[in-house]
Amino acid sequence: MNILEHRALRGPNYYSRYPAIFMRLDIGELEERPSDLVPGIVERLTTLLPTLQEHRCSVGRPGGFLERLGRGTWAGHVVEHVAIELQNLIGFSVGYGKTIDSYDTGIYNVVYRYRDEACGLAAGVEAVGLVERLFFSEAVDLPVILARLRKVRDAHMLGPSTAAIVDAATQRGIPHARLSEENSYIQFGHGHRQQRIQATVTGHTDLISHGIADDKEWTKQVLGDAGIPVPQGRVCASFDEALDAVRAIGYPVAVKPVIGNHGRGVSTNIEDDQALRDAFDVASHRNPTVIVEQYIRGEDHRLLVIDGKLVAAARRRPAHVVGDGVATLQALVDKENRDPRRGIGHENLLTQIQLDDQSRRLIGQQNLTLQSVIPADEIVFLKPTANLSTGGTATDVTDDVHPEVRYVAERIARLVGLDIIGIDLLAETLTKPLEEQSAAVVEVNAGPGFRMHLAPTHGEGRDVGRPVIDMLFPDSETTGRIPIAAVTGTNGKTTTVRLLSHLLRQAGRNVGMACTGAIEIDNHVILRGDYSGPQAAAIVLREPTVECAVLEVARGGIMRRGLGFDECDVGVLLNIASDHLGEHDIHTLDELARCKTVVIDAVRQGGTAVLNADDPRVLEGQEWARGDIIFFTLDPNSRPVRQHVREQGVAFTVHNERIVMRQGHVEAEVIPVVDVPITFEGHARFNVANALAASAAAYALGLSIADIQMGLQTFHPTPGQNPGRTNLIDADGMKVLIDYGHNVPALEALSELVGCIPARRRISVASAPGNRRDEDLFTLGTLLAKMHDVVFIYETDARGRTPGEAARLLREGAESIPGGCRVEVIMEEQQAVEQAFNEASEGDLLVLLIDDVEGAIERIRGRRFQSAAATTPDGEAS
Repeated sequence: MNILEHRALRGPNYYSRYPAIFMRLDIGELEERPSDLVPGIVERLTTLLPTLQEHRCSVGRPGGFLERLGRGTWAGHVVEHVAIELQNLIGFSVGYGKTIDSYDTGIYNVVYRYRDEACGLAAGVEAVGLVERLFFSEAVDLPVILARLRKVRDAHMLGPSTAAIVDAATQRGIPHARLSEENSYIQFGHGHRQQRIQATVTGHTDLISHGIADDKEWTKQVLGDAGIPVPQGRVCASFDEALDAVRAIGYPVAVKPVIGNHGRGVSTNIEDDQALRDAFDVASHRNPTVIVEQYIRGEDHRLLVIDGKLVAAARRRPAHVVGDGVATLQALVDKENRDPRRGIGHENLLTQIQLDDQSRRLIGQQNLTLQSVIPADEIVFLKPTANLSTGGTATDVTDDVHPEVRYVAERIARLVGLDIIGIDLLAETLTKPLEEQSAAVVEVNAGPGFRMHLAPTHGEGRDVGRPVIDMLFPDSETTGRIPIAAVTGTNGKTTTVRLLSHLLRQAGRNVGMACTGAIEIDNHVILRGDYSGPQAAAIVLREPTVECAVLEVARGGIMRRGLGFDECDVGVLLNIASDHLGEHDIHTLDELARCKTVVIDAVRQGGTAVLNADDPRVLEGQEWARGDIIFFTLDPNSRPVRQHVREQGVAFTVHNERIVMRQGHVEAEVIPVVDVPITFEGHARFNVANALAASAAAYALGLSIADIQMGLQTFHPTPGQNPGRTNLIDADGMKVLIDYGHNVPALEALSELVGCIPARRRISVASAPGNRRDEDLFTLGTLLAKMHDVVFIYETDARGRTPGEAARLLREGAESIPGGCRVEVIMEEQQAVEQAFNEASEGDLLVLLIDDVEGAIERIRGRRFQSAAATTPDGEAS
């Protein structure tokens, strides 16, 4: 078997409303060997993965997949179920999958859910290998496969602390995005409502406060000056200074680097000069400046304060083992490290115990070696500090905290100024006030770990992620989302997106817009190019000033990666017509329609789907629409629209040459069509439809009729406001119309406008990408010939065709039309445009269907010209 394509669909997509892995799989010779022709495969697969019994498959009951396997199914389908189950076996609960025949024999589209993208992809690769070996009766080493997958999981998964905050956000419906694979940098929410964290440090964590927590001497000063008990100590830059400190303080002491974390370089209960020298060397290796301070006897406690409130407390003990009277110390350590809760670093709830020089020193102080047999129930401590990151354990004592201790902890948070703070307190107990016992605060931590509170070794786990999310999003109803409007269809997407963005900006919204041509933030272009896919959506939603996102959604992005968001407030479906058929296994208009309906299927509960009632396939697609429906139509007598309006639905249409909004018995006039510049006094009917769609979407987003009217009458078909879309310019007595009509439906719509513009001759420069079908390119050529007197054909992106092939098909189509249209092929776009300008003269209309709009504009600027945006097709001022 051979994997032809393999990628993650990161949002709602053609196959699922949820993220999924897509695999295009060639099963090769196994096309002739379905499972019922492979003796014993059900038994071998069941023995290998007994939990497959739970897979219902299309049968709809447990064991359904195994029934299908016995009756006969193909290897691609088996890969789907194995990929799902392998993820379950490494701790990711997934269940959805589907396998679809392609148009090519032996090639299947395999789709299955994932929780972690890297693990989902890796599970697919492993599943293909496993299934192939099964079909050929070869041995499968499942433990090795699972070990490889766990290694992938551990390399990519979030740490327990960050994961707890993410889980709390998910429970509240707050979206999150991982901004870095390396350091747990997470964004919650979108645009101006977003919040960010890095591990347990938030975007509100004060820099000065973080510095205080990072500097142990500074911490002691701040707390000591406020009357908080802290150990007596000195900062030392040399061992001699450390000896002087001990002379003043007296043994026992603790030694630690001034700046550090996770207990690294810390030694405690130092009782003689040699131990002091060893401890000083360990600490100074971490930081040249060292603290020598009074050793406080008592239990090690961690108090967690979030947003000024104590939310959890734990008693910690250093890494240790308990003897059984039989095993050696080394054997006890090895046994402890086999505890499945222990992992490397912060990946698991507990950390593996690594024996280092400090461990060996402690063992020696207890007159033991690693080969000593430890008596039953005797505890041997292996680390000087109780940090979980060095193998320590924790017991939850949140319910035991005395009110006075709680007050001290919350006061410390205020004094230091941290929104999330971990306080390390040595005390005999938390059940009585600190002044009544031996107690002192030895350290505070910015960005404290949550592991000990989430799943302590003993006691009740605490949901400490939720207080973080409640702090970042204090309104319990807030999900951190901004309104998202997503626009799709075959034609008109870019104009509708730009117009809707303009309407919102005119109403005072800060808009993030992504379309074919650019990404704009607050009306500033930040990136140029084709940004109609999920990457563009991610860029817009990351922008901190954006209050509303307007996104163009093309079919390529849907098929390659899914949507760039999990849900939208408004989904607009403009039209469905033949274009790009044959790509991504989309060969029919019905399949294309399903692809486009992904956008309206992603509308949130309470949102709105805006649908073109003049397009039969869009009307049929309303079964996928979520939320309310607003129709737009050029036909005020449309039967489905009239029924919708009678039922108190909203519709935008044209009545008596006015754009109107209808609902029930109400008809509200928005604006006369002639006052909407992009409609060219109604001659550009396709732009009338785009104006209706944008108006409907704006209304769904809360704009008033007055807001919509103002926006429609101030949006012009100029290179500045709508570059490359019906830009009509006067240049030295001739007119130049620049547009992006690169498919048959777009050209058919444009022909009506071109025919309304008076001209001595109509001259065109045109092309089409090579990924159109032969018949589409030929038909484009025929349309060009019917519309123009002279056509200059150039070739844009060949997209898999041999150079010149697309141009040849266009030319053949044009030359098939009788009537004398002159056709020339000039392969390079700039040269074709130059030739057209040389050909044109006063009174001619030059129609440029090109990619390089800016280059053409610069070419026109070489002549005397004025904008014709305010000129009607008949040449009279409007």
